[in-house]
Amino acid sequence: MNFHFSEEQKMLRDTVRSFVDKEIMPYITEWDRQGKFDPAIIPKLADLGLMGVCIPENYGGSGMDYNSLAIVCEELERGDTAFRTAVSVHTGLNSMTLLQWGTEEQKQKYLVPQAKGTKIGAFGLTEPGAGSDVAALQSTAVKDGDHYILNGQKTWISLCDTADHFLVFAYTDKSKRHHGISAFIVERTWEGFSSKAIKGKHGIRSGNTGEIFFEDVKVPADNLLGEEGEGFKIAMSALDNGRFTVAAGAVGQIMACLEASVNYCHERDTFGKPIGKHQLVQQMIAKMEAGLQMSRLLVYRAGELKNEGKRNTRETSLAKWQACDFANKAADDAMQVHGAYGYSDEYPVERYLRNSKAPVIYEGTREIHTIMQAEYVLGYRQDKPLNKMLPAWESDEKEFMK
Repeated sequence: MNFHFSEEQKMLRDTVRSFVDKEIMPYITEWDRQGKFDPAIIPKLADLGLMGVCIPENYGGSGMDYNSLAIVCEELERGDTAFRTAVSVHTGLNSMTLLQWGTEEQKQKYLVPQAKGTKIGAFGLTEPGAGSDVAALQSTAVKDGDHYILNGQKTWISLCDTADHFLVFAYTDKSKRHHGISAFIVERTWEGFSSKAIKGKHGIRSGNTGEIFFEDVKVPADNLLGEEGEGFKIAMSALDNGRFTVAAGAVGQIMACLEASVNYCHERDTFGKPIGKHQLVQQMIAKMEAGLQMSRLLVYRAGELKNEGKRNTRETSLAKWQACDFANKAADDAMQVHGAYGYSDEYPVERYLRNSKAPVIYEGTREIHTIMQAEYVLGYRQDKPLNKMLPAWESDEKEFMK
């Protein structure tokens, strides 16, 4: 095991951190107040090659390893969860799923422009009555000649008003439950598609989140991803990638909480000394540091397995569960360190606390991941081989973390 990053990875971190400091930090407080998503950030990320950082170069990406994607997500969430979410959904849930399951024709038509950042991808699984219970979804896709007729709606969809392409899951045979779900690539411009943003969110206010609707949308049969009935399997493999990016983002949020708290500890004096000299404040700082280091190790272990082309559902689940819990606790402690000032958006920690709640709910609640981990340990759950695996990372130099 090596714990050192390559020079390329160090440069990537510096690049993303500089971008965040210049393009996000000066504006995020006002964006958050207004509940405004600035779509101009996306092409700027694309110009840096960050919208396809781990997609192979022959498909328009930057060709870096999967832990480089983790670095990008860490540093973006240090700025705000909204922008990490954009990369999570576009790259983790959509583009990496196309890389794993798409035909060559689908990759050329959809993956290449997404990896270049000229088109944006999103993911449509959750419905008003179907969250953790995926089999409860109501959307349907009925075969009609060389098309499927798609009807239904999805909710809590990131980039709902911004994305060009959506991976959408619907029943093609309800009688088969999980085995009757299929996956489709849907374009925004098709007749019958519409979207609507959700307002009044508790957190991630500068992100675009909402609902998408399908009313007799004609989806070409060529846009079926995988085979009929493979949708549940495709969705779960997509979540392996999405959860990885969420976990990496949580590391970035802990990092942000720690940075803000340490700075405040050196600024604020009480009882004649800096608050950092008080032991209970030190305890909160120490817990943040422990959470940061443990979470980062879990994330990069999962990333290494992805680099090797191995199943990582168990490891990614553990990383997502623990990192998001640590981030939520770190944000709560950061608020406490800041005292009354933390309750105002004069400091960023109240935003961190609001943002930290969603990741312990989406892409598998903490309760779902708790059950998963217990079932792995007890021997009740085993990961079956997939007929299509996420490609291992390939590099001529094989410099990953050495």
